[in-house]
Amino acid sequence: MSKFADRLRNLSKSSIAQIGFRPSMAETKGPTMLLIVELPGAQAKEGKILADAKADAGLILGQGPGTKVLSEMVEAAGDIPVGVSVKGADEQQIEEFAKAGCDFVVFDIGMRAGALRKEDIGKFLTIERSLDQGLVRAVNRLEVDGVFITGEDRDSFLAVERLLVCRRFVDLLEKPVIVTLPSEVTKADLTGLWEVGVDGVVAPSGYSAETLTELGRMLSALPRRSRGRRAKGGAILPRYSTDVTEEEGDEEEEDV
Repeated sequence: MSKFADRLRNLSKSSIAQIGFRPSMAETKGPTMLLIVELPGAQAKEGKILADAKADAGLILGQGPGTKVLSEMVEAAGDIPVGVSVKGADEQQIEEFAKAGCDFVVFDIGMRAGALRKEDIGKFLTIERSLDQGLVRAVNRLEVDGVFITGEDRDSFLAVERLLVCRRFVDLLEKPVIVTLPSEVTKADLTGLWEVGVDGVVAPSGYSAETLTELGRMLSALPRRSRGRRAKGGAILPRYSTDVTEEEGDEEEEDV
């Protein structure tokens, strides 16, 4: 079972207080969006970057390092799950990643369909922002744990268009949505992503240790999500209100 996938599921649960009960301490604390840090995957010691940044997961780019280096990176990361972003890998390669301790794999729609049957590793699908709306909805029926949104090029800043794309995918998908941050990010940018319902953000490998630390601080300062936020699965949770004018009006009409 993927620890990273579990963290995403627990994220949505902890963001929603149980109806009729006061939220517990466990429900009101914890991250609002998860932080994933990209790793070049060249050296085993890169796993320590995740611990220093207090990241929720690490993501190795490309085809990933050799099995030995990957195992060492996983060991260096400790309890922080490590995944690999691959393109065109087959079931055998994914099996090798899993044996090396890899927690999850991120692949595109060109991956062999057999990869979806793997149960010993988390599976995340990368989709382009231009993907047809019908195909996006169809992702809900696939055996994947979440979706990474990417584009042709890395953005230098968070544009309004990017927020609109995120909002569109969050509305269409019942699965967690994760997006890659631009090369420059501000607290206002993170707040915007939080408001449209993004579940996790990926920090590019070019971020310095200081930037990662500040990013983690800004994420932890975000408020808890509203109970009115759309729950994964398409259900709309009720929102409490102190406005009872309409109900009182109905009672008065009955008394007349």
